[in-house]
Amino acid sequence: MLITSAVLLFLNIYAPITIRRLIYSAQRNAIIDKAQLIVSGFSTYERLTAENVGEGIQSVRDLHTARILVTDAGAVCLYDSYGPGSGLGKLVLYPEIAEALEGNDAVYVRYETDQLLTKAGVPIVAYNRIIGAVYLLEQDPDQAALISSLQRNILWISLGMEALVILFSLLFSIVFFRRMGKLFVSIRQLHEGDYAVDLPERGRDEVARLGKAFNELAQRLQQSEEVRKQFVSNASHELKTPLASIKLLTDSILQNDMDQATMREFVTDVGEEADRLTRLTQKLLELTRLDTKPVEERELVAVEPVADRVLRMLTLTARKQHVRLALDCPENICVLTASDDLYQILYNLVENGIKYNVENGTVLLRGSVAADSVLLSVEDTGVGIPDPEKDRVFERFYRVDKARSRKAGSAGLGLSIVRDMVLRNDGTVTLTDRPGGGCCFQVSFPYYPMPEEELS
Repeated sequence: MLITSAVLLFLNIYAPITIRRLIYSAQRNAIIDKAQLIVSGFSTYERLTAENVGEGIQSVRDLHTARILVTDAGAVCLYDSYGPGSGLGKLVLYPEIAEALEGNDAVYVRYETDQLLTKAGVPIVAYNRIIGAVYLLEQDPDQAALISSLQRNILWISLGMEALVILFSLLFSIVFFRRMGKLFVSIRQLHEGDYAVDLPERGRDEVARLGKAFNELAQRLQQSEEVRKQFVSNASHELKTPLASIKLLTDSILQNDMDQATMREFVTDVGEEADRLTRLTQKLLELTRLDTKPVEERELVAVEPVADRVLRMLTLTARKQHVRLALDCPENICVLTASDDLYQILYNLVENGIKYNVENGTVLLRGSVAADSVLLSVEDTGVGIPDPEKDRVFERFYRVDKARSRKAGSAGLGLSIVRDMVLRNDGTVTLTDRPGGGCCFQVSFPYYPMPEEELS
C-alpha cells in the first residue's frame, strides 16, 4: 500500500513536471537553432539597416514561426514578420530582446490552455560587437494538446489507482478485522478458562503467525492446567492418606481403653504418619521453590566431597535396609551448579536406590569425565523398572509399585525434584537398566576443569 501511494504521488506531482521539462527543453533547443540560423545571415554586416535586414531575412522566411523580429543595437525594430506597420521603426523593449542586447541568449516557454508559447532572443554579433538582436515567437497547439492529454490521462490513471487502493484497503480491513475479531473472541474465551480454542493458521502473514502462536500458547496453558489439576488431585490424595491414618489412630486411642504398650504402639504409628506427612510437605515445598524461584548464582563444586557427604548422611538408612553403599569418584572433577543443588540431586538418587533395593544389595555412586561432560551415575541392584514405566518415573507423584512405595514412605516426588534441578543446571538425566539387574540413573553436566588453586 505504501508503494502504491508513492507511485500515485509520483504520477500526480513529478510525472507532469518531468514531461513538461522534456517538452520545454526540446522547444528551447529548436527555437535557439532557428534563431542562430537567422543570426548567421547578418554576421557579415557592420551595421544593420532595414534594407540589408530585409535582404538577409529572405532566405529564412519559411521557418514556421509565428513572429520574427530583428532590431538594431538600440532595440529599434528593423523587421517584423507581422507585416508593414506592425512594429517597424518602433522601440521594442521585450525582455528577450533586452537580454539579447546584453549578450545573452534568452528563451522562455509557457504553457497555456490550448497553446505552448515559446519566446527567444538571440544577439547578433559582428566583429566582436553586438549590432542587433533577433526575436522569435512560436505558438504550438499540438504540443499543448499533448501536454493536456498527458495530464488528463495521468489524472484518470491516478483516480483509477486511488479507487483500487481504496477498494483493496476496504477488503483488507474487512478481512483483517474479521480475523482479529476471532482472535479477540478466543482471548476472551482463554481469559474465562476455556482453552479449547483453535484459530485458523492459513497464510504466511503476521495474523497467521499470531494465530499459530496463540494456538500454541492455548495448548501449553491447557497442558499446564491439566498438570496443575492432576498435581492438586495427587497432592490432596497423598496428604489425605496420612491424615486419615492419624485420625483413625487417634480415634482408636480415644474410644478404647488400652494398656500402656498398645497405646505406645498407636502413638508410634501416629508419629510415623506425621513424619511421612512432614516429608511429603517438604518435597512439595521444594517443588514449589523450583517452579517459582529464579536460578541461583552457580559456582564450581567438587563432586567427590559432596558425594562422600551424601553417603555418610544415608549410611544409617542403608544399614536399616541392609544395603551397602559404595563410592567411585576421582577427586579432580567438578560441576557448575547452584548452591546445594548437587547435594540434593545425589541424595535423592541414592535414597531412591536404597528404598527400592533388595536385601544385602548395593548402591554405587560413580563419577567420571567423558568428552566434554561430567557423568554422575547411581547404580542399584534392585528389581529394576519395566521398560514401559521408564519414561514416566520422573513425573510428579508417579510410582511404579504403589504398594511398595507407600510402605517405603515415598510419594513419587524425589525423581521429579532431581529432574527439575538437573535441567535448571543445564544438565540431563537418563534411566537405563544395570547389567545384571537393577537400575542406573545417569546425570550429565557440562565439563569444567578444576581450578588450579583447588588442585594444589
